[in-house]
Amino acid sequence: MAKATKKQALGRGLSALLKDPSNDIQSAKDKNADKVIGNIVELELSLIEMNPFQPRTNFNEESLRELASSISELGVIQPITVRKLQFNKYQLVSGERRFRASKLIGLETIPAYIRIANDQESLEMALVENIQRQDLDPIEIALSYQRLIDEINLTQEQMSERVGKKRSTIANYLRLLKLDPIIQTGMRDGFISMGHGRAIINIEDQTIQLDIYEKILENKLSVRDTEHLVRQYNTTQKVSVPTKFKEELPKFVKKGIKDFSEYFGHKIDVKVSSNGKGKITIPFHSEEDFNRIKKLVQRAK
Repeated sequence: MAKATKKQALGRGLSALLKDPSNDIQSAKDKNADKVIGNIVELELSLIEMNPFQPRTNFNEESLRELASSISELGVIQPITVRKLQFNKYQLVSGERRFRASKLIGLETIPAYIRIANDQESLEMALVENIQRQDLDPIEIALSYQRLIDEINLTQEQMSERVGKKRSTIANYLRLLKLDPIIQTGMRDGFISMGHGRAIINIEDQTIQLDIYEKILENKLSVRDTEHLVRQYNTTQKVSVPTKFKEELPKFVKKGIKDFSEYFGHKIDVKVSSNGKGKITIPFHSEEDFNRIKKLVQRAK
């Protein structure tokens, strides 16, 4: 507890230093820069503007409220990162969910690491730090890689070094951007996996891609089934699902799937064997999403 109090007091002291016009730190060479840069500072939320380079575009409202509730009870455990623009003005680099959640519950300040970076460095930091997150969907990651290529002029080899991923992994993500936009959206919404997308991308014609995508959803095809379908098309130029992949669900299951999907907020997968026994699969996209589903299950008891 004593350590936490000392850390917070230090943050307040640094905040006071930043508000002193005679200590307007603009570069790492300025006086007192070493006391601020890389340290945790309590910053007023009103002094921080959003990052125009933020690669993340989807923020689930329910998970934001859950994070806000957690912050209300425990505080902001992991500081955000900002870059200094000018005197008493900052721009968010990473931590937008924590920033948004803190504003939701009316916090006035938030712990932050301060960095000094130009626009290009800020974009690269935001993209690289966001790629490391566990809750980004494959298309968000692919778009971040593409922006590093287009706007920072990084090669795949340089990206591999920056993000600690194999070049082949980066190439696989980038290839997903060749999928029809409807399929990309389906992947972002969790209707199909990255494995499905990697199989479909082996067909260049986007009309055929969509045909296969519809077959996947209609027949609940696995990644292996999808790969078989793609190989079949490349051999015969026809898209037809073998009978063994077609599983007709009982009427009572068909009637109930929609209710399940609406309740949990995800497309629910149901498989039924020939003896009448089945399995219900509920997908989740992040720790917050898992906890949200857990609460729904507990509430239904």
